[in-house]
Amino acid sequence: MYTDKQNILQLVTLLREHGIHKVVVCPGSRNIPIVQTLANMPEITCYPITDERSAGFFAMGLALHGGAPAAVCCTSGTALLNLHPAVAEAFYQQVPLVVISADRPRAWIGQMDGQTLPQPGVFGSLVKKSVDLPEIATPEDEWFCNRLINEALLELNHHGKGPVHINVPVSEPFFKLPVNELPAVRKIVRYCGLNPYDKDYSPLIERLNRYRRRMAVAGQMNLIYLFDRTCARILSRHFVWFCEHTANRTLPGWAIRNIDPLLCTMDNKAQEDMKPELLITYGGHIISKRLKNFLRRHPPVEHWHISPDGSVADLFGSLTTVIEMDPFEFWEKIAPQMEGSAPEYPRSWETRSKAVPSASFAYSEQGAIGCLLEHLPTPCTLHLANSSAVRYAQLFKLPENVEVLANRGTNGIEGSMSTALGYAAASPQLNFLIIGDLSFFYDMNALWNVNYGSNIRILLLNNSGGEIFHALPGLELQGDAKRYVTATHTTTAKAWAEDRGFDYTAVHKEAELQEAIPAFVAPSLSAHPQLMEVFTDKDSDVELLKTYYHNLKQL
Repeated sequence: MYTDKQNILQLVTLLREHGIHKVVVCPGSRNIPIVQTLANMPEITCYPITDERSAGFFAMGLALHGGAPAAVCCTSGTALLNLHPAVAEAFYQQVPLVVISADRPRAWIGQMDGQTLPQPGVFGSLVKKSVDLPEIATPEDEWFCNRLINEALLELNHHGKGPVHINVPVSEPFFKLPVNELPAVRKIVRYCGLNPYDKDYSPLIERLNRYRRRMAVAGQMNLIYLFDRTCARILSRHFVWFCEHTANRTLPGWAIRNIDPLLCTMDNKAQEDMKPELLITYGGHIISKRLKNFLRRHPPVEHWHISPDGSVADLFGSLTTVIEMDPFEFWEKIAPQMEGSAPEYPRSWETRSKAVPSASFAYSEQGAIGCLLEHLPTPCTLHLANSSAVRYAQLFKLPENVEVLANRGTNGIEGSMSTALGYAAASPQLNFLIIGDLSFFYDMNALWNVNYGSNIRILLLNNSGGEIFHALPGLELQGDAKRYVTATHTTTAKAWAEDRGFDYTAVHKEAELQEAIPAFVAPSLSAHPQLMEVFTDKDSDVELLKTYYHNLKQL
């Protein structure tokens, strides 16, 4: 009755779920499994048309009548190119048209095989979204395929209507129909502002109140937002809040910040027992890999992501709803709608979090970071470079009124120091930068300018290479591989820092660190910028970190 091609089953089911019930079908062989499956779906009306040029415009006419999206399906090769005029007209007339093109397997494109040409992206800027589906062989393929189809179909009516293109590679054999029922699929929906005219506003609030285990996760946000007190009190009671230092002060109240240590104390069963039913996320990137793994392995029933631009970000593989609006407007709008008494769920997480002892390390890279964070003056700005520095900083508490910035958009090591100096040049307060040796020397020309002043203080962690590589679980480097992968070196910043006008301090042991810290964190501006270079042993650093996490697992 239906094809066994999983990408096609995802596609046709999501067409139905997104309200697309009219499909123009063109003849061909490669699109046979798509057409056969559509023809056997009672919710779909198929319109056979031979000429693709006419078929595209016919489908546009179907969409114009009533405004609901319509689709047109063609085979591979030049058949797709004949739809181009209709796609162009649909784009400029803002008609929601879905172009579905069957394709040969990617391996055969450009190999002199029949009816092959590069089909993905063929319509260029004349479609609102173009996706190329994978052929499904793994659960990750299925998730990716589902997400791509949802993304494409959501764009049909997003900030104006228009056409989208979905390209479907199909491998042989594909003539059989061995499947008797369509699969259950995940449909992602988007709310464009929770206003009184949104007909689905009430059901969304009903879903919110249905769940008792609610979790909110704040990603990176470079700002401060003060919640209304009444709103903050309600939200703090009804949600458990997770955030990292990079979220800054964008939460309504107390939050769990010791994320990695906390999750490390919980085995798989404990994590399953504590998983949320509803997860709401906002802000940018999240650092903690443990948090990502926790929510991927123990997914919520629903994941709502608040995104001002309405983009689909399915970080945990369970996204169900995109809410396109300012996150703080969303939180303050839903707070008065929360029903019932506060659930026990947030308090259970809080109890677990407060039972985890504070991180403490002997002299090491981690110990130096913890020492600085403990003594930071307020207010000040803290810049965290990738990759070890920003991760290890999350293990320690941060004083109030410390603003945190980090280049977590792409997480690269280049430019962390340049960004910090650029920010400090426009900032009247002290700016501290914690940076590792590879990041520092990669970006050392950041100091080769005259635009910064004495309000910059750099903590350089030098353990003669990329310590993060030594900490990767399961990585064993043999022979010269260790030297090549970890970028070992014997470089020091002393001469370069002093040449650039920095007051330079070298630290090799705990006593020297404790002696140097008071001047380094003094709240008054010094005559020159400062650079403290802390030398540690990477092997010792890694062992201390492993011991720390090993001890947490014993709690």
